[in-house]
Amino acid sequence: MDFRSSELLPGGPSSEDELPQTAAAAVKVVIVGGFGVGKTTLVGSVSEIRPLTTEETMTQAGVGVDDTAGVATKSTTTVAMDFGRISINEELVLYLFGTPGQERFWFLWRGLFEGALGAVVLVDTRRLEVSFDVIGRLEERGVPFVVAVNSFPDAPGHALDELRGALDLPAEVPIVECDARSRESSRDVLMALMRYLQSIALTSSSPEAS
Repeated sequence: MDFRSSELLPGGPSSEDELPQTAAAAVKVVIVGGFGVGKTTLVGSVSEIRPLTTEETMTQAGVGVDDTAGVATKSTTTVAMDFGRISINEELVLYLFGTPGQERFWFLWRGLFEGALGAVVLVDTRRLEVSFDVIGRLEERGVPFVVAVNSFPDAPGHALDELRGALDLPAEVPIVECDARSRESSRDVLMALMRYLQSIALTSSSPEAS
């Protein structure tokens, strides 16, 4: 997705959306989680370009199909994906793909996960149960991931060790707190994922691993 060659096309990206000339490597990262956990918010807050969203107004068609417990006031939902981009440094760029949260749209996950190096699982402590299937799918696919606990004003507080036990996470999987509305906080989550992916790469390349 190098936009540098598209600037001559009508309706092409603005100058601030162009890929930095210094970029040498790009990594695809997927942002996943249950319905209403803040995936669109995170992508939008951290993206350095205008984020692409596919949010649509929720209608009566979803009544009895989508689980809106705990997010009854939510009026829109992602029906395909969210997309954003962030430069970690002058050479490394992350492409962010946010997945739909509702189970009826999970058939889109296969395409969104193709080529992804890792994932961020956003969690809402008010509705931990919506994260179980999401984490299970990542484990089945063998996709490395970190868990980010999104801060909501009325969410109950739990120690991270307690959440690790409740989500049945292996000890090596990072779990961090975040505020998806904050660019700095969301960037810290992505940095945690990059460090985790680096540690996996180093471990797999060590003599002991061969």
